[in-house]
Amino acid sequence: MSRQVVNYYENPKEIERKIWDLLTKAVSDRSSEFRTPVFICGNDKDLDGRVVVLRKADQQNNFIQYHSDIRSSKIDKIKKNPNCSILFYGKEEKIQLRIKAKCEVNFDNAITKESWEKTGHVSRKCYLVTYRPGTESDKPTSGLDGKYDNFDFTKEESELGYKNFCVIKCKIKSIEWLYLAAKGHRRALIEINGSKKFTWLIP
Repeated sequence: MSRQVVNYYENPKEIERKIWDLLTKAVSDRSSEFRTPVFICGNDKDLDGRVVVLRKADQQNNFIQYHSDIRSSKIDKIKKNPNCSILFYGKEEKIQLRIKAKCEVNFDNAITKESWEKTGHVSRKCYLVTYRPGTESDKPTSGLDGKYDNFDFTKEESELGYKNFCVIKCKIKSIEWLYLAAKGHRRALIEINGSKKFTWLIP
């Protein structure tokens, strides 16, 4: 645990600045520990979590987003209950973020078209699987047709995956921040409901 007192240790404005700095950098920095959070959705009878890749962080409009296959089981869960929890942790930063948000599934619209254009054709590969993710198979498989099960397919061929591509936009309702420090941990809650409310919590 850190022994250095950082500028965001007891400063609400610096805490919020640090949070969004971590999220924004994680979008483009593949080595960031905040790039791959755990996304949890469902209900009290069927909660489900998985690791996702952070694709956008917008502080001004207060949302983060990631990509998914529209056929994924989590899409059905989100449509039934759009509320979600997203968990981030950075070992180096010693910061945990617990975000509560409301999800919006975007499919074949301006948001998905913009995101799809920014997605490299190799990254589009997972959207070319023949059957929906999670479908049972009698043998180990990538789910891809043989001609796509390599790195030789073209960007033009990858366009076929767009029909399965969607963007999950998560409108943030609250962020709980935890910082681990040898001097003493610090924990706070930022609630966002029109206006922002900052509350210190016991770690």
